[in-house]
Amino acid sequence: MDRINLRLSAETFRAVDEARGRRAGNVSRNTWIAEAIEEKLARESAQPRVDEVGQAANA
Repeated sequence: MDRINLRLSAETFRAVDEARGRRAGNVSRNTWIAEAIEEKLARESAQPRVDEVGQAANA
């Protein structure tokens, strides 16, 4: 597992903490952020890329 330093605004940290607080159980910031990244990657991999959409329309 690799580590990174992530700089976020205080406002973003507050929003993350509020979202964590609405969830059942005790979820760490790290876990919440890692899950958010995984969800974003899954969404983007399910959508065709812009250049693929253009190629499909021209086919």
